[in-house]
Amino acid sequence: MISIIDKLKDKRKLTAEEYKALLTTSDPQIVAYLTSQAREVAQGQFGKGIYLRGLIELSNVCRNDCFYCGIRRSNCHVSRYTLTREQVLACCEHGYQIGFRTFVLQGGEWGEERTTWIADLVHDIKQGWPDCAITLSLGEHPLDTYTLWRKAGADRYLLRHETHNASLYKLLHPHEMSHSHRLQCLNWLKESGYQVGTGIMVGAPFQTIGSIVEDISFLIDFQPHMIGLGPFIPQHDTPLGRFPAGTVDMTARLYAILRLAIPQALIPSTTAMATLTPDGRLRGILAGANVVMPNLSPTDTRKMYALYDNKAALGAESVQGVQTLAEELSTIGYHIDWGRGDSPAM
Repeated sequence: MISIIDKLKDKRKLTAEEYKALLTTSDPQIVAYLTSQAREVAQGQFGKGIYLRGLIELSNVCRNDCFYCGIRRSNCHVSRYTLTREQVLACCEHGYQIGFRTFVLQGGEWGEERTTWIADLVHDIKQGWPDCAITLSLGEHPLDTYTLWRKAGADRYLLRHETHNASLYKLLHPHEMSHSHRLQCLNWLKESGYQVGTGIMVGAPFQTIGSIVEDISFLIDFQPHMIGLGPFIPQHDTPLGRFPAGTVDMTARLYAILRLAIPQALIPSTTAMATLTPDGRLRGILAGANVVMPNLSPTDTRKMYALYDNKAALGAESVQGVQTLAEELSTIGYHIDWGRGDSPAM
């Protein structure tokens, strides 16, 4: 098993059976070696600095009806909201004063009627804070829409493929959503010149070790700039709300595998990790993650952005919150890197 990990670090690719061995081993010494090697590679690429992304949750209005998501169209138990332009710019101003140099605009998937509004918002943010990067995470759209937003000033786009297995995709999404179209959108994003991120839910209902191996292979072939991985956490008002959550252990294991396979990728230690266990975010960093995404959204809307139950919200909306984060990172020998945090692959 040690030789398999060394091979992944050296060659950046394994056979399907070798990935399965790493994903299923119960030997704590092997897992510890895997994460230590991933940590070494991450530090070689990025040092011990952890990039911050200021997350702004634009809206919980969504046209889709994904079976796992708390803001799905048919969930009538969610109070819907959409931030105003002024609210978003206020979040950016406050975040900038604290030190953030990347803003992530995330939200439910809207129809094309809001395309120009998003483009104008991106333009305004770039005009106000030209030294900052803008990441969008707003779902599937036509190539023309992605191109417009890119020209307006968006730098990055995160669109999780969720699963590369078409059969599993159908079990997680309504029939009107297309697995092939999701992958097409990722290719359009690359064509449009974005730094592109994608990823999966770890431990999603019906997911198998085999389907995770498919995802690893897809990610290595696609070579994303960012990899978004988080454990599945159920939301009680969804069709899949009774399934068990994924685990921090398996998610951290995937961070490590993908760090060895794609050393230059930006890998957030996600909010879902912190939701499952208080030290989840730190465990992700120790497994090779190098990004944290504190929530800069208005405090009164955060609970309404209910993707899953009991979502943690890292309180970095104040100087004190950032100081707390810095102190937590220092306990494991890391510090905040206040740069934009572009991928070395660019």
